[in-house]
Amino acid sequence: MRYFCLFNQIGEVKETLGHKDINNTLIYIHLEAAIFKTVNDTFTVRTATTLKEAEQLLEVGFEYVTEIDNVKLFRKRK
Repeated sequence: MRYFCLFNQIGEVKETLGHKDINNTLIYIHLEAAIFKTVNDTFTVRTATTLKEAEQLLEVGFEYVTEIDNVKLFRKRK
């Protein structure tokens, strides 16, 4: 249900996945909920100001989130 929670609307999930039938979207939402029964929304956060720092974070599993004041923010689930 993480994607559903992120989108807050089944219609948006349906559109993002390219489904014509809402039932197909519901299948994916239920599968996702079954696979990831425990939702862990806590993250380790790191910043990068250089390309090298960003590369190092990506190599160890961090994902890019956004950039603020020329500082790139990365996160990784705990």
